[in-house]
Amino acid sequence: MELDWQDMAFHHHIGTLIDALDGPGFWTRLTRVLERFVAFDNWVALLFSRDRAPLVFAESPMPDGTVDQMFQAYLAALYQLDPFYVTACERPASGLVTLASVAPDNFRMTDYYQRYFKNNIVGDEVQFNYAIDARRTLAFSLGATRRYSERDFASLALIAPWVIALMRQRLPYEALADSRGDAAGAKPDEAGFAEHFERVARQSGHTPLTAREVEVVRLSLSGFSTRAIAEKLEISFETVRAHKKHVYAKLGVSSQSELFALFYDPAQKGA
Repeated sequence: MELDWQDMAFHHHIGTLIDALDGPGFWTRLTRVLERFVAFDNWVALLFSRDRAPLVFAESPMPDGTVDQMFQAYLAALYQLDPFYVTACERPASGLVTLASVAPDNFRMTDYYQRYFKNNIVGDEVQFNYAIDARRTLAFSLGATRRYSERDFASLALIAPWVIALMRQRLPYEALADSRGDAAGAKPDEAGFAEHFERVARQSGHTPLTAREVEVVRLSLSGFSTRAIAEKLEISFETVRAHKKHVYAKLGVSSQSELFALFYDPAQKGA
């Protein structure tokens, strides 16, 4: 078998990556190897757990060394609208996940996309996921300021098996779980959604939403159209519209943007 210098360099990098599995620089080393295949602008390794905020293991540094405040807003609450997080919790599976495969039909029209995703990720995102069990998924995300091309997706799909295998081998060296299987150090997401919405409504002096209204609000803020919500919840189009009307009346809002601000804007916290 004949190898050219690029093949030999690749095997060298894979060797050093395997050697770094038990060290603090593993995730950074992994990004350097992946840059040989696809160009990306930011990355993060994190644990998705059902009903808990994501736990970050490592992330790309800010150019000026400061804390990424937008990402802090994501960890505080906005992750509940992240299609990658929602999919990992609802349908955990190992593999390469693209934004196009998980985003709802109206995702790019949402305040979440316009005010967080587009400003923080900008263009596109993919994740390598390793489903640890039915409640937890180890995710390695690559964000780009541009749309990934078909060639990029083909390259990512080609390397996904060994990337995910290395992620699985990395697990013993991360603070993943206590005896109950909960993420160590992660604060409970005091609901998930229902308690979060009830808490905000109570603090703001508004009438609490029903369980079904909470479902409709979450799906709507996540980017599901009225028709898509009806299909997902197996209710009629008109019933969804009625739920939305009741939500707006209860909370005293008149638009999707006001609803988003009520629940997720930092300025509204503690209101």
